[in-house]
Amino acid sequence: MSSTLVLSLDPIRTDGWFERVGEGIGSFQALCDIVGSRFFAFAMIAGARITALTVDRRNPDNTLVDFVVGGPETESTPEDTQRLTLADFRRRLVAALVADDPPGPPPTRPTDLEALQLHVGVRYLLLAPIYGYSLGELAIEPERSVIRVVHDGIEKTFSLEQFRARLRTHVREELDRAARGARGSIDLARVAEAERAAERGDHVRILELLGAWPAPLAIYLRTPDGQGLAAEARAVIARGLGLLGSACVALAEVEKGEEVLRLAVQYAGDGPASHDIYARLGRAMLADERAGEAIGPLRRALRLGGPEAELWPLLAEAFVRRSRGLAALGAVAEARAAGAPDAAVEPWEARIAERLGPALQRWRALVERAD
Repeated sequence: MSSTLVLSLDPIRTDGWFERVGEGIGSFQALCDIVGSRFFAFAMIAGARITALTVDRRNPDNTLVDFVVGGPETESTPEDTQRLTLADFRRRLVAALVADDPPGPPPTRPTDLEALQLHVGVRYLLLAPIYGYSLGELAIEPERSVIRVVHDGIEKTFSLEQFRARLRTHVREELDRAARGARGSIDLARVAEAERAAERGDHVRILELLGAWPAPLAIYLRTPDGQGLAAEARAVIARGLGLLGSACVALAEVEKGEEVLRLAVQYAGDGPASHDIYARLGRAMLADERAGEAIGPLRRALRLGGPEAELWPLLAEAFVRRSRGLAALGAVAEARAAGAPDAAVEPWEARIAERLGPALQRWRALVERAD
């Protein structure tokens, strides 16, 4: 008879907790942009409640963070408020989250959810979804506990200690990434290297090169210097943000990718990079099964002079997915006239023919007679 106790982790999973909390915070997106979304999540996990920010637009790492330790229900006085630069605040959070925290004793019965939480560790239950881990079950063996998770769509198994150590490593790496970004967060020379990485399909490298850009650029855009930035520099920044947004989408971070692409739209304006940014945004929405929303950006890309042979087939796809047969037929005709390859057009022609049926055949016959 096996002495292993297998427990489902469904009752204590915290998937989506950060997003749900954010729905009740009016300044949630602004805090994520300035502090960094994962560091803001770290603050919640560590019990550090941010009360004020004094933003340094020229050097975001020198932004001053006022905070108190304790949840919103905790009474605090001005004397309880602590102030650190953003760089020091991030280091404080990481130090708190990677500190040694031995697991509680394993539960002895499946219904003891509090013991199960303490055994896995509340900190780790909250960190897991931040890094894309969905918890499955815990097997408590005589000498160790084994946790089964799904990460990036792949089932993985770790000892509980290995899993906790893995999450602590992710937290340390977050600080390393932030530090690397601060040393040259807006180095425009990185865009050329990111373009080479895009040609290789190396999306992770693009994140390494440009991942620190969005927060300082979102702040900079609202400054007089940002508003007066030369058109050439704005175009380079927009190209870089476009590459970063598409890389996020390719790595299944669609929401983040769209946020980056919308920032790219603001930098691009109606300049030379604009049609590419709108096309990327349209492709991202198509990939996310939001064909109706994709139509607007794709049309905008066409009006701004984007490549018709690439864009008309995408519009045809969007129209087909939205059951707009006549609009799709027009898009296919435009794609053919623009010289789009057969492989990009034929699947949608077949779908249109299937949808319109005999009506399409009669219409084509009328057109041939008119010719």
